[in-house]
Amino acid sequence: MKIVDQVKRSIKSWIKNDSIKIVFAIIAIVAFIFLWHIASLWLDTPYLPSPLSVWEALINSFQEPDPTTGVDMWQNIEASLYRFLTGFIFALAIAVPLGLVLGYSKYAGYLGNPIVEIFRPIPPIAWVPFFFVVLGIVWGPIMAIFMGVFFPVLSNVIFGVKSVEPPLIDAARTLGSSRSDIFAKVVFPYSVPFMMTGIRIGVGIGWMCIVAAEMIGAKGGGVGLYILNQANIGRYDYMFAGMVVIAILGLLSVEVAGYIERFTAKKMGARK
Repeated sequence: MKIVDQVKRSIKSWIKNDSIKIVFAIIAIVAFIFLWHIASLWLDTPYLPSPLSVWEALINSFQEPDPTTGVDMWQNIEASLYRFLTGFIFALAIAVPLGLVLGYSKYAGYLGNPIVEIFRPIPPIAWVPFFFVVLGIVWGPIMAIFMGVFFPVLSNVIFGVKSVEPPLIDAARTLGSSRSDIFAKVVFPYSVPFMMTGIRIGVGIGWMCIVAAEMIGAKGGGVGLYILNQANIGRYDYMFAGMVVIAILGLLSVEVAGYIERFTAKKMGARK
């Protein structure tokens, strides 16, 4: 039994190694591309182009403009990033202080939490038509991203504030800290790792929202609009190329947010 336990520990340690994770990730991607290639050959339909044709379309999309809008992929990415960052920053600017207040103040929580719980279950994409009608095609997509990021950040900040261990607050009071000092030096630092978790979740939801919003209607390009346009004119390899771009943008932003989350949690002592 000791030998079996030792082998299990060795396997677990081996799997935890980052280089092994990278190897498995590469194997999974290669297997996915291979199955995709086999499926495209077997189905033999223009609706599922081969990985090679999608790769060629991806390269061409950065070199030639979209025939329907005259906008190339770089300009589409720039438009989507602008909307995403604007909605993302707007959501953080409101969700973080509001979450701190609702989590720290008992009476503010009594007033605000029922409203939050009413709107939080509504899918962010469901707001898109409303935002387009009320705010137009410029601010409509931005507010869709705002809704996608806002509630994950807000909920995690509230949870982080309420998760502060009572002995920490009692110790601060014993040392003579005021209520504002406790908030600034105990509650807020403790809630930062939770806030970063909400940001990482919100980033992923935000990219889903921007694609849906741009497909409904967007001015000045956008990757979501590009995907829809290519599907409408039957350029399915270019449509998949746009999906690859969205996947890369989403993956990069989530990984950056995840790195910041881990770094912040480590600095705050939440992780080793």
